[in-house]
This record gives sequence, structure tokens and C-alpha cells, in this order.
Amino acid sequence: MNAAEEGRHRLDAISVLNAKQTLLQLLGRAGVYTGDAEELIGLVEAGALTLAHEETGAIARSAPGGKGELYESGWLDGSQAVTEALGDLAERALRHAVTTGPSGPAPAPEERPPVRRMQVERAKVAVVPLYLSFTTESDLDPEVSEQVLTAVLGTMSARQRAGYAGRLAEFASAHRARLERLYAEYGPGSTIAIHGRYSLMHSPTSVAVLERLATAPAPLWEEWDAAELPPAWLEGLTTAWGSAG
Repeated sequence: MNAAEEGRHRLDAISVLNAKQTLLQLLGRAGVYTGDAEELIGLVEAGALTLAHEETGAIARSAPGGKGELYESGWLDGSQAVTEALGDLAERALRHAVTTGPSGPAPAPEERPPVRRMQVERAKVAVVPLYLSFTTESDLDPEVSEQVLTAVLGTMSARQRAGYAGRLAEFASAHRARLERLYAEYGPGSTIAIHGRYSLMHSPTSVAVLERLATAPAPLWEEWDAAELPPAWLEGLTTAWGSAG
């Protein structure tokens, strides 16, 4: 072991497990279902491995100079092997995180399992800051908001739900100008009343609904009808999205 290695401090497996179990107990005392807590921790673990995979991949693309061709070849081959191994670990961690239970089988890639409470909570955390980047706060029944997000998430597989916050951020970035026009014309502060066909423009859930209208309109209508949500709301957003284009 060299001097650099001796100066580094790493957590051992027992300490990592201790931290995880402590977090699970604290979340349990706060009323978080164990399965939901394990899913959250699993997603964080998968994300950490994914970031490590990306960083390692960036390092692996170039070998230290001045070491000779043979050294460079060995460096690149070894780095590629490590990067691929990290990618496999990240994939396994994500697959485990989105299983139906701690020991249950992973759902099929296109399967749309029942939406879980924690998935709705994660969607709420994702949509609120995006919504507030376009308009101001308004009021809509929180229960209705949960029903809307449940319908939205119902259009996706478990793996798609795991990465939905990133998908929403990409959607908001790609359509920023259009969304700004949309909320200025139909959202809080506009002349459009909170009640009526444009009601959802006054809710953070509108960002999620618009993303699904642009990406998967047919499954969204299917879930919307199953949830018995007002068809006029979805029709109103469809009209508003078209007019802002």
C-alpha cells in the first residue's frame, strides 16, 4: 500500500450496513413503510454507482502520458474492465431498487405495476420546484394532486418512475420558452380562473401532465379515465399546450 492509499479512509461493509439500518429505523419511526424506505435507499445507492461509473469512464478515456505504448494499452484495457464492472453493479442496484419487494422478482421492463405512495411523494418533490420556476404558488386540492400524479406515474414502468425526476427536468429545459408562455397565459396571475378546464394550470402537477401529453398521450388518457378524473382538465391542458407552441 502506498502513502496515498494509507491516507484514505473508507467505510467498511459493517459500517455501511449500520448506517443503512439506522436510516431505515429512523424512517420507520417517522411512519415511512419499510419497502418505500428501502426503495429510496436503493435508488441512492444505484445513483452513487452510476455517478462513479460516469466519472471512471471519463478517466478511462486517456492514459497518463510518457509511460509508453504498452503501459497505455494496459491502462485503457484495465480502465475499461473497471468501468464495465461499475456499470453492471449500477444496473443490478437499480434493478433491485425497483423490485416489488425486498426479495421479490424485478418487474418486466415494460410492466406498469401499481403506483406506490413513495413514488407519488418523489414526483411531488420533482414537480414543485419546476412549477415554481415558471409561475407562482396557487391552490388546488392536495388529494386531487395525488390522484393526478398517480395517473401520470401509472403510464410508466417502475424503472421509468425511478428516473422520472430527470426526465421532467429535461422536458422543462427543452420547452422552457413554451412553458413560460403557457403559464403566463393560463396559470396563476393570468385572467384564467382557477376553476374550469384549465384548473390544472394552477397545480404543480401540470408540469407532469404536460410531459406525459408530449410523450405518452394514449397511456395517459387510459390512466386518466381509470382514475375517473375530469376529462375537461386533460382536454384543457391539451388545448393550452397546443396554443403555446
